[in-house]
Amino acid sequence: MIVGASLLPAFGQGKPAASGTILQGLKKLNVVGTVLYIAAHPDDENTQLLTYLANERLLRTGYLALTRGDGGQNLIGSEQGEYIGIIRTQELLAARRIDGPEQFFSRAYDFGFSKTTDEAVKTWGKEQVLGDVVWMIRKYRPDVIITRFPPDSRAGHGHHSASAYLAEEAFRIANDPAHYPEQLKWVKPWRPKRIFWNVFIPGAFLSNKKPDEPGVITVETGLYNPLLGKSYGEIAAESRSQHKSQGFGVPASRGVKLDYLALTGGEAAPNDPFDGIDLSWKRIAGSGKVQQLINQLLINFKPENPSASVPVLVQTYQALAQLDTSNVYVKAKRQEVETLIQQCLGLWFETNPDAYAAAPGEPIRVTSNVVNRTGLSVRLVRVQMPAVGKDSTLNLPLKSNDVAAFPTTVTIPASQPISQPYWLEKPVNKGLFQVTDQRLIGLPENPPAFVTRFTFDVEGQSFTFSSPWSYKFTDPVEGEIYRPFVIQPAVTANLAERVYVFADNTPKTVEVVLRSGRTGVAGSLQLEVPAGWRVEPAQLPFDLKEKAQEVRVSFRVFPTAANSEARLRAVVTTQSSVKPAFASSLRIVAYKHIPTQTVFPAAEAKLVKLDIKVKSKNIGYIAGAGDEVPAALRQIGCLVIPLTARELNGDLSGFDAVVVGVRAYNTEEWLRYFQPKLMDYVKTGGTLVVQYVTPGGSFIQNGLKVNQIGPYPFTVGRDRVTEEDAKMTFLKPQHPLLNTPNKITDQDFTGWIQERGLYFAQDWDKAYYPIFSAHDTNEAAKDGSLIYCQHGKGHFMYTGLAFFRELPAGVPGAYRLFANLISVGK
Repeated sequence: MIVGASLLPAFGQGKPAASGTILQGLKKLNVVGTVLYIAAHPDDENTQLLTYLANERLLRTGYLALTRGDGGQNLIGSEQGEYIGIIRTQELLAARRIDGPEQFFSRAYDFGFSKTTDEAVKTWGKEQVLGDVVWMIRKYRPDVIITRFPPDSRAGHGHHSASAYLAEEAFRIANDPAHYPEQLKWVKPWRPKRIFWNVFIPGAFLSNKKPDEPGVITVETGLYNPLLGKSYGEIAAESRSQHKSQGFGVPASRGVKLDYLALTGGEAAPNDPFDGIDLSWKRIAGSGKVQQLINQLLINFKPENPSASVPVLVQTYQALAQLDTSNVYVKAKRQEVETLIQQCLGLWFETNPDAYAAAPGEPIRVTSNVVNRTGLSVRLVRVQMPAVGKDSTLNLPLKSNDVAAFPTTVTIPASQPISQPYWLEKPVNKGLFQVTDQRLIGLPENPPAFVTRFTFDVEGQSFTFSSPWSYKFTDPVEGEIYRPFVIQPAVTANLAERVYVFADNTPKTVEVVLRSGRTGVAGSLQLEVPAGWRVEPAQLPFDLKEKAQEVRVSFRVFPTAANSEARLRAVVTTQSSVKPAFASSLRIVAYKHIPTQTVFPAAEAKLVKLDIKVKSKNIGYIAGAGDEVPAALRQIGCLVIPLTARELNGDLSGFDAVVVGVRAYNTEEWLRYFQPKLMDYVKTGGTLVVQYVTPGGSFIQNGLKVNQIGPYPFTVGRDRVTEEDAKMTFLKPQHPLLNTPNKITDQDFTGWIQERGLYFAQDWDKAYYPIFSAHDTNEAAKDGSLIYCQHGKGHFMYTGLAFFRELPAGVPGAYRLFANLISVGK
């Protein structure tokens, strides 16, 4: 893949390639070598080194991220878990479209911050994830592997160190057929020449200072590429800034930038990471003719007329066909030559359905467009749509710069599966996505189910290009936009809430939005609940005559008498269904910097019956980043009023409590101007709860917008407790926060997910009281998860406890404790 010239991104055609990009691709034909970079998460990769390897050294370059970043926080929205993983997957793909390498993933699930390699590997399943790394080494066949992290505590995160540990172990065993022999049906054992650690100085990622490591190789990555019109630092900054959900926008780097590689396995390399590795065509038997043709291409390339290179590119393609086409390098170069022919011709082809989604069995109108933007003779021989059985033989000469359009109506097969990310088709097994098809492992996203194959005759040679279907529309502000084409259920059922909390025996109304995936869908909907729970009415009919028609229906759910947790599931019966089936919901993840993602999770919600009392009902809420806590507060009967700068200009005395969302003090510049007013609110009798912030000072995080968060000084550190079942010691058992209106016990800390908390308070003024002490295994106690003070007549709390995760997940004890926080003093 060449910068700016991805041939067929999954969501639409690539941008036309400029002559500089094409020449860059021609030069890359002369480099026969591969490098694989390995780390733990999206945004872990050294983008500048990857850019350099792909565009200066012109190597086939890949980045294997073990996880999709599912445990990360979200600066731009409310998605968590697998959904932030979907966003971060697409952000990585957006980054790769800019800097050039390919992107891969293992099946490891990002279960949150981990402090040790052992915990990470144990949670993921060592043998499974190690097998994934071995698979990618055997499939990608890199000459060199580079890890971002060392396999020890210097990595700063258990996932980080585990990625290096697994990479080094896979490097050692990938050439042994006794390990993971089931993979050998598709790949062969492979031994890379060597493996490096991309050494960095902690806290000084942008420094050019040489690390104090033996045998370090220095690589200059700050070079300027005149063909691309940018330095690798500028390209890397644009690439890294795609990680918007993590707040990783960075400035462009210009000038000298040094990177460092320390050998951790394999043959010595005194001067260059590829010492002793033949990166020329000499490594491929019988390739002399190919080398000769590539040299001819480079000598004769005409920037003002790239199509003049097409005849020799066709000869190069034919010469490659005479070599061992099972060779991984020959395969890769054949694909590169195909891409270059398409780019030199300015050949444009795509297929656009008239809707972004269709249901199985539905007829749909699609239009294919083809343009040859040169005077070279090109014939369109055939257009095939395999998924719908469409095959047209044309033998049509393509006039220069003339659009050939082929509208047609096709029917989606009735047996076509619903579109769903392959790693989410089965429930996550704590640390591992359940993917049983070996061939899918490593892929960043699903192979497109619907493609059009365009066969062209160019210079007497047949070429077939596959283009995924993509919906195209024009936004009046953004212009032309592509959206992936998906297959959707005939009807979806979206529940209004993810969690329904019952504080007593009063029933709750559960609203469901039914949406048709095609015209003419009728049937009935019911809500399935366990014994002891009850739903009225038993079922409701629906009749949706138009596609995308929505209807809102309501049920009343009566809780069980005893405190318990249960699942509510929507069940749909349609006129075409043989029997009732659990319904899917529709969830769309839409941000401007990534293609819109459409997911169909199960239509279900958690039911929680618990013993809870709340004395504060009128809550003001200052929203933070990715915040679903207000919805949780409404579940327990609170009236939640969003507070922005406009509302904070008014009278706050009517609020029983004010809650500040996670990282609001990092993201909302205007909060600094209202900090004195919030402190006055506390002083005159108000209750203020501040959820966690990140400490300032890091170039990859937003700094704090205020000098002091509370009425008295304290700082926020990086202490956290990652074990979700860590023992919580009550430091002040008689404190009102632990007794009123709900008696908090050890039982309230069962069932927490991912972690206890993060970014704890430290160095607090003597006016504050710590409420809990907790620690991870083999660590010292940490007392800053919740601190409290009185200020004047009111109450202030800062908490790093992960309420932002626990409340949306329906954890009963988290609800009871948070009710105490907002009720203190009432």
